[in-house]
Amino acid sequence: MRSQRLTFFALATTLGLTLTACGGESGTSAENPADDGVVTIGVVGENSTHEALQQVAEENGVTVEYVSFSDYQQPNPALSSGEIDLNWFQHPAFLADYNNNAEDTITPVGSTSIYPLGLYSEEYTSLDQFQEGDTVAVPNDSINLSRGLLVLEEAGLIRFTSETTAPTEFDIDEENSTVSVTPVSAEQTVLSLDSVQGSIVNNDFLADAGLEADDALFEDGADSEGARAYVNLFAAQEQWAEDETLQQVAGFYHDPAVLEAEANETDGTAVPLQLEQQELEDITTRYAEDLQGQSE
Repeated sequence: MRSQRLTFFALATTLGLTLTACGGESGTSAENPADDGVVTIGVVGENSTHEALQQVAEENGVTVEYVSFSDYQQPNPALSSGEIDLNWFQHPAFLADYNNNAEDTITPVGSTSIYPLGLYSEEYTSLDQFQEGDTVAVPNDSINLSRGLLVLEEAGLIRFTSETTAPTEFDIDEENSTVSVTPVSAEQTVLSLDSVQGSIVNNDFLADAGLEADDALFEDGADSEGARAYVNLFAAQEQWAEDETLQQVAGFYHDPAVLEAEANETDGTAVPLQLEQQELEDITTRYAEDLQGQSE
């Protein structure tokens, strides 16, 4: 999930029947997922990074097989129903959103990498050029909106009225912020660059504007507390999240051979980040609580 374009809210209607069948109770698989000697991982599309992890697993006596899904709607329900043992496609923010809406308890197992989210401008070449009255376009889907606002806060361009890991535009302290924001669809952030002073652009759309990640005036990263809700991860049913074999497989991501494959696959834009499982759980829980607070 390098740039999550859709949230679970946007998918709720599509997923209604699936979630009725699969959601609500994670942990429907009664047998240890590693008992058959094979760990099945759900992904959205396969690439050389997946192949590298599979090879490292084989060298360590673990057989990894992939189930490739066509979109982000499918891997969590498949995991909840026991169709797969792990999934590898999402970050804590997306997982928190899914668990809240599906009343599920899917749990992080291990982290992989962060794909930085950046602020771009055709008008300015540095942050200090932004001034009062300027406007920044941000993605309007709830997950990317929150992350984009956190990027602007870390850049010193906006402030919030209170602390939150899942801010919306209504949390902005307008009197103490330099810029205002205009939420638009994710693909429109690039098209808006010629009419606003800056845009938060998901890396999926950089090529459309002839941009590269290095063109960002500012971006979040592995050392940013706000960005940790967006580190990609492996997830499992709650009852198997501490299974030794599943944790071992998640740890294979940080093998040098896998990291090299990921760097080649992403042109070096992926930033590996190895977090403790408890921290991943805490981040997911906090984000879920903040999302719930927005709806109250």
